[in-house]
Amino acid sequence: MAKILLVEDDVDLAMTIGDGLTAERHTVETFNDGLDGHDTLKMTEYDVIVLDWDLPGMAGIDILKNFRAAGGNTPVIMLTGKGEIAEKEQGLDSGADDYVTKPFNLKELAARIRSLLRRPPLSQSNVLKHGNLTLDPTKFRITRGENELRLLPRDFALLEFLMRHPNEIFSVDTLLSRVWQYDSDATPEGLRVAIRRIRKVVDESDDLSKSVIENISRVGYRLRPL
Repeated sequence: MAKILLVEDDVDLAMTIGDGLTAERHTVETFNDGLDGHDTLKMTEYDVIVLDWDLPGMAGIDILKNFRAAGGNTPVIMLTGKGEIAEKEQGLDSGADDYVTKPFNLKELAARIRSLLRRPPLSQSNVLKHGNLTLDPTKFRITRGENELRLLPRDFALLEFLMRHPNEIFSVDTLLSRVWQYDSDATPEGLRVAIRRIRKVVDESDDLSKSVIENISRVGYRLRPL
């Protein structure tokens, strides 16, 4: 039996899915508004999350992006009428584990949920480390060695995101959409200014070739490999 979050704005479909999964002995919590689903993910843990793509309040794909950016690793299935390859690719690249296109058979959804539940759980510490740099998102604390460092919340979020994806290069647009999507200063220049602030606080020298954030020319940024 699993605890499942279902966010689907079609009330009749949500009831059908909820009843079917309850019959499979799962516990299902259902929301019809994207913001409600997004808010509950900040407070409650689930075994599987089922998200509709098009939702009032906040789109399912945006809920997914924010959840992954915050370090959430619960399996997510996207429920949507979007069937184009590019749209499926967008969902999977944003962190979805599976993708079911409407209309679908409830037995298929139940089978996909069982498949995700058979996966071994991910072991992920909330505390992130990079050399002698340590970031604890729960305590909003960052240290280098024994020295505590201070970052603005938006800069902290950016560094946390890069530390959670140490081997990936992100374009400016990707960082803006995945980290600062609802920030009024979410502009390319704002991002560059934030990176300069982070470097000033976190880097051990003024040598950009040794900065914790590496600029890949004409591509984007990444956490510098150790």
